Amino acid sequence: MSRIGKAVINIPAGVTVNVAKNNVVSVKGPKGELSQKIDVDLSVEIEGNELSVKRPTNQKRHREIHGLSRALIANMVQGVSDGFQKDLELVGVGYRASNTGNLIEFSVGYSHPIYFYVPDELKVETATEKGKAPVIRLSGSDKQLLGQVAAKIRSYRKPEPYKGKGIKFAGEVIRRKAGKTAGK
Repeated sequence: MSRIGKAVINIPAGVTVNVAKNNVVSVKGPKGELSQKIDVDLSVEIEGNELSVKRPTNQKRHREIHGLSRALIANMVQGVSDGFQKDLELVGVGYRASNTGNLIEFSVGYSHPIYFYVPDELKVETATEKGKAPVIRLSGSDKQLLGQVAAKIRSYRKPEPYKGKGIKFAGEVIRRKAGKTAGK
């Protein structure tokens, strides 16, 4: 049996969870409101401040979606109560980023600046400290949207393996390669 699917989700104070007839789970909390459609075969049970996801049989399809559905609901509960945050670093000489509201302007080694509009559900901050790489901080309640936007920003200049220049996640380890060695 799925160990993730069996785990119970604790609902913190200030967070309300609603399950509609068509298996749409809505979670509302201080950081916002999220909803997710869960497979019709699964049942979501709320007892007090604990939520559990049950599957009807041990079929392969039910086992596959059991843990996934539980993880999606757990991420929604955590998102509306605490929120999620992702930091991206711009490593490279002359690489910088600035934002006005949710519009980010990048200068990452191309002949032109890149403009990217972050969805309104997320908040953006850019910070540049002397001696450190510029940092873009994304935060929001939707973990899936946050990861998708962060991956899109990273795709504008992926870190290269020789010098490590590019846009990388904070804490990401870039595998480095040795460059060409000098001739005779």
